[in-house]
Amino acid sequence: MSKVSVVYWSQSGNTQAMAEAVAAGITEAGQEAELLYVSDADPSKLAQEKAFALGCPAMGAEVLEEGEFEPFMEALEGSVSGKTVALFGSYGWGDGQWMRDWTERMTGAGATVVNGEGLICQDAPDDSVLEDCKNLGKALAANA
Repeated sequence: MSKVSVVYWSQSGNTQAMAEAVAAGITEAGQEAELLYVSDADPSKLAQEKAFALGCPAMGAEVLEEGEFEPFMEALEGSVSGKTVALFGSYGWGDGQWMRDWTERMTGAGATVVNGEGLICQDAPDDSVLEDCKNLGKALAANA
């Protein structure tokens, strides 16, 4: 059984709820999920995994959270080539540009993004979005 990390940052709890559902999907698919808040995650350890999930809401002008998550991404980015990555997050405004930029950034660094795009949700995830998150976790687990 492979361990599949789900690393996230959340301010309001919306992205945390999504992270928990992604982790549940990984577990339902028969893999071990490790749910980590970004400040508890080590980019060098994550880089040793074949597949992992990353969750961050849109902040400011549709960017990743800049205090903890962006520095984590900068440390991880050089190690994602050949990895399978699931991206997810919530937003309160805009149209999801932060996720399109993040997906492009990850694919540009050599990662394969599950489903070819990140999973986004405006505001709090409803049951349908949480089911989509579980399915994202299952798809990621199939590549672990």
